Amino acid sequence: MQHLLDVSLFSSMIRMVAPILLAALGGAICSRVGLFNVGLEGFVLVGAFSAIVGNFYTGNVLAAVLIAVAVTMLFSLIFAYISIHLQANVIVVGISFNFLALGLTAFSLRAIFHVKGAFYDKNMIGLPKWDIPFIKDIPVVGEIISGHSPLVYLAFILVFVLQYFLFKSVLGFRLIAVGENPVASKSIGIKVNRMQYLAVLICGVLCGLAGAQLSLGQVTMFTEGMTAGRGFIALVATMLGQANPIGVMASSLLFGLMDAFSIRLQGFSLPTHFTQMLPYVVTLLAMLFFRRSNYLADAQKANGSSR
Repeated sequence: MQHLLDVSLFSSMIRMVAPILLAALGGAICSRVGLFNVGLEGFVLVGAFSAIVGNFYTGNVLAAVLIAVAVTMLFSLIFAYISIHLQANVIVVGISFNFLALGLTAFSLRAIFHVKGAFYDKNMIGLPKWDIPFIKDIPVVGEIISGHSPLVYLAFILVFVLQYFLFKSVLGFRLIAVGENPVASKSIGIKVNRMQYLAVLICGVLCGLAGAQLSLGQVTMFTEGMTAGRGFIALVATMLGQANPIGVMASSLLFGLMDAFSIRLQGFSLPTHFTQMLPYVVTLLAMLFFRRSNYLADAQKANGSSR
């Protein structure tokens, strides 16, 4: 058991939770304005591919991350236009964008790099690993917390930034008001569509960061469909966390632990098909205990049956 639950397992959990957490935070922002964004999977996949393309052509990791964010924002802007301006069913649009991202990245992989399945360049440098001064020297704690990429630390910092933004700032209150009651919000002068566009663009930024962490932080390569359902797991984390950043962080840590745990089990001669399905089994079990909250019901009323 001590070989199964050790320090490296929890260190792996911190690293692997970052893409899920970032995407889940983006989903939480969308949910707060009444948009149930099912397209997180596609957003993260586009971000992951854009980061690799940016890194390959610029040779600069920071530029690659910024390119991933910019491309994902553009992708999310199209999603927002169709969902908000054209008033299409946001769930149908989200599912469509997941398939669009899957096909678009596979096609672009062949068109840009002339390869199928995966692209790897040995000269390409991924995100650096940061050792936190003083903390790295603390037994156990230092091994778990220190030595991760900057985007891992940024993910956890953004949890508290968004917690303050949503529940302490005027703009955050307006976003929440739009999700709670768009008609009342419009009556007091809040630009509902503008707030929804802002939320989707913030989601695009967070998913772009999630994709960059996935393709440049965990590995330095891109494979077709490399998100492997992480966007959907992030969606469940959003619901379990009740679209509250701290709650989303807690639920994301659970799924990150299961993801790390599934990889650890592969070293115990267990069938890979069994170990790989573990995070998704936990996701399904979590859905069984999920109780619908008011914000989610309002989100579905705002963009589901009414359209």
